[in-house]
Amino acid sequence: MYLDFAKSPYPYMSNLSFLQSIFPEQNFTQSEYDLILSQYECISFSKNDYLIEEGKTANYYYFLETGFVRSYVIDLEGNDITTKFFSATDIIIDWHSYFLKSKSRENFQAITAITAWKITFENFMKLFSIEAFREVGRTRLVNHYFDLKQHSISIIADPAKDRYLRLLEAKPDIIQTVPLKQIATYLGITDTSLSRIRKELINEK
Repeated sequence: MYLDFAKSPYPYMSNLSFLQSIFPEQNFTQSEYDLILSQYECISFSKNDYLIEEGKTANYYYFLETGFVRSYVIDLEGNDITTKFFSATDIIIDWHSYFLKSKSRENFQAITAITAWKITFENFMKLFSIEAFREVGRTRLVNHYFDLKQHSISIIADPAKDRYLRLLEAKPDIIQTVPLKQIATYLGITDTSLSRIRKELINEK
């Protein structure tokens, strides 16, 4: 369901305030903000809705305004394995599928009801005429790569407790929102191990 900001008493401020939150260090001109706003659409998803589905091409990427999303894959034994969590101001994108028009190998699913801003590839390319927007895109791509690299190394080299604490630091509201089973698969541990880690942390306080 699309949100019609044209009916809002302060539609421009609603749009502009969110764009400023996702581009906090960029100084766009008024005309650049207008161009950026014109290429995005605000959309809502209900809990458990899919933003991107395995086997389909990702035609949009999203800036998440409110709520939580996760990406996951099904392993060879049919287990649901979480690969990443997304919260407010995160980008939700399958880079390979979006840019190369290949079929996605992951599912991106709303954990809660969410509001997001979506953009097509064609409209995204229109914004590359804005230098500051190009820099934001490059920075987010690099950060996304390093996050994935750090997580893959952490699964191998770091104690599970450290991985859990790092997740809590990055997304402190996640425990109150996300099922523990999903968190356990993201951390590469069992539900039992996660419960033990949580009890240890409570006892240390």
